[in-house]
Amino acid sequence: MWLNPSNPQLNKKGELHHLLTLEGLPAEILWQILDTAKSFVGTKVKKVPLLRGKSVFNVFFEPSTRTRTTFEIAAKRLSADVINLNVTVSSQSKGESLLDTVDNLSAMHADMFVVRHGESGEPHFIARHVAPDIHVINAGDGRHAHPTQGLLDMYTIRHYKKDFSNLRVAIVGDVLHSRVARSQIHAFATLGCPEIRVIAPKTLLPAQVEQLGVHVYHDMRQGLKDVDVVTMLRLQNERMQGALLPSAQEFYKYYGLTEDKLALAKPDAIVLHPGPMNRGVEIDSSVADGKQSVILPQVTFGIAIRMAVMSIMAGTKQ
Repeated sequence: MWLNPSNPQLNKKGELHHLLTLEGLPAEILWQILDTAKSFVGTKVKKVPLLRGKSVFNVFFEPSTRTRTTFEIAAKRLSADVINLNVTVSSQSKGESLLDTVDNLSAMHADMFVVRHGESGEPHFIARHVAPDIHVINAGDGRHAHPTQGLLDMYTIRHYKKDFSNLRVAIVGDVLHSRVARSQIHAFATLGCPEIRVIAPKTLLPAQVEQLGVHVYHDMRQGLKDVDVVTMLRLQNERMQGALLPSAQEFYKYYGLTEDKLALAKPDAIVLHPGPMNRGVEIDSSVADGKQSVILPQVTFGIAIRMAVMSIMAGTKQ
């Protein structure tokens, strides 16, 4: 087997071949991606030839605006040919199996698959079945992982805070259904963040979440005290089953980020949100558009992170 048996995301030399999850990735790989992304931020050159002649297939089984668009922009800036597969009108909706879809795309000489899927683990399944010269990037799978979102959040935090080793961070909201939260927690831990807090009602926390090394708070005001970074999560109504919340208004009252709650964090705390935002539910507009918000820079940095991941993979041999 040409992949590293201890981590199927890496080749035998320990280089990044697939990006499926941040869990278990060595810190040096995360730093390599963050450092490579820095070279793409603020550059006047709109196009570089690093993926010239390569075909990148965006295969999205779930709706997406920011992620799909930024992957497309990133691939085009690397001079790749980009093919967007709209799965709702593809053969998948006519009963074609996932593997048949992948085999057919591989036969079209794909070099890289960017995959979003509603079921956890599907990008891993695809990665196990593609040819050794094809790379797979997980653009979000079920509740499991969203590694490039986690990385762009780390890039954003590093940009404003420089160092992770003395940061106190809080992840707030629907942790239970959030693949972003899982990716953030693994990244914070790997990069040496000493205190990771999660703030949520009991109904929106995974069982035994403390085993991930986080401190759990149900009172938002207590949880935000003296934090350096507040990362809000989207309420994932489409994944909720049963009455996990009394109402959106009730959630906003106790867990929505308002100016008075943010005042409990450090004066120079920054606010992140992966988008799309539910204003007046997870976050007040005065905070989302305020001076401590770094939500729009996150989107800009997302392009650089995705360029970095694809260019690193393109430079590795199986």
